[in-house]
Amino acid sequence: RKRWVVWTPSGYYDASPGAEDLFGWHINGATDKEADFFPASRFRDTRYRPDLIARILQTGDEAEALRLADAERGSSEKVVAIAQALPPTVRITAPTGSVVVSETTLLLRYTVRATADAPAESIRVMIDGRPVATFAAASSAKEQSLTISIPERDCLVSIIASNRHAASVPDSVRVSWKGKAREPVARTAIAMKARPDLGQQVKPRLFLLAVGVSDYADKKLELKFAAKDAKDFAQTQLAQKDQVYSEVHLKLLPDAILNDIKDGLQWLEEQVTAGDVGMIFLAGHGVNDQANSYYFLPKDADLAKLKRSGLEFSTIKTTLSSLKGKALLFLDTCHSGNMTGGKKSLWDMTKMVNELGSDERGVVVFASSTGNQYSYEDERWNNGAFTKALVEGITGKADFMKKGRVTFTMLDLYVSERVKELTGEKQTPGTIKPALVADFLLALNL
Repeated sequence: RKRWVVWTPSGYYDASPGAEDLFGWHINGATDKEADFFPASRFRDTRYRPDLIARILQTGDEAEALRLADAERGSSEKVVAIAQALPPTVRITAPTGSVVVSETTLLLRYTVRATADAPAESIRVMIDGRPVATFAAASSAKEQSLTISIPERDCLVSIIASNRHAASVPDSVRVSWKGKAREPVARTAIAMKARPDLGQQVKPRLFLLAVGVSDYADKKLELKFAAKDAKDFAQTQLAQKDQVYSEVHLKLLPDAILNDIKDGLQWLEEQVTAGDVGMIFLAGHGVNDQANSYYFLPKDADLAKLKRSGLEFSTIKTTLSSLKGKALLFLDTCHSGNMTGGKKSLWDMTKMVNELGSDERGVVVFASSTGNQYSYEDERWNNGAFTKALVEGITGKADFMKKGRVTFTMLDLYVSERVKELTGEKQTPGTIKPALVADFLLALNL
């Protein structure tokens, strides 16, 4: 998959999903200190400006493009120099690189550096891209230590430090479990044994919240296939019981009101444990308000009162980021500029994808479109283009090598090309997998 970036002399940029870490700022320290590199993703909130980049192509002048972009936004923010907005840096001092273990605890030693006016505030420990511990950062710059519990398998342990500006680039150590590899086995099979074989790996449980809204209270918002999209996607996951997953727990909410969706999010948070997979599928309308905040529209949404009646992106983000197990989001939303009073939508789907898929969030994201593109549905497909491609891919068409399995990477490739084929290149899906998360199995088609 090709990725691209465009940036200005002042550091404003536009980028495709997952491309923000391909470039950034090299900051020199003292003469006896190593330099630091900060990827552009660390400055997303202030420097990611696709609206400005578009106007530079029209005006040829960065200052004029910034003025026009801010005027259309209706706001202007003072942007400080990069050197005054640096996140912390964190280094694992022991063990480094990789380590072989035979115990389920691991002692980590690490250091954190930050500027005097923005000290590190929190430390997050991740295993395979998912949070296992978060605590306040020490005020001292001296080496710190902590002991964590680790699973009886190979894994990647990472530490991320955050301050008031942003999260650090993670530092990681590869942990190799000493012992023979374990074969997957269902939880129920282990439960039936008087003395279970701990050398066998338990298949994960799946908890899926699937929401599709077609029948809106506001009839001008109605869609044809969003509710069906949610049902069809859910069926592909139910079929993976005893394949990829030992159990599949589904909360299907067709044409759901806001409170039911919030209850579903709470259900997901309460159920997903460290060995599970938590998944959200959303199909329907997504819009932004005048402050450029994104909302998913439930059945009872009132466009004039989005804060009260819409599902805010921050709520979705908080739920997925807090899940103890692997977290995935499938987002098939159709957002239209004329739904907010004729004002062209300024929301960029790419920003949301990149934010959720960042290392500190650890969420795997499939989005139906990028930028401010529309997401299309059509009676010829009996689905939205994105969901049709997902269902086809998961049920076998993404298995290019005919080995009876579909991974994230395989599904990403299939969906990206299939959606463009269906829509005549008018819709480009956006997918991102955090760097700390390895490729993983999504479906078995044996």
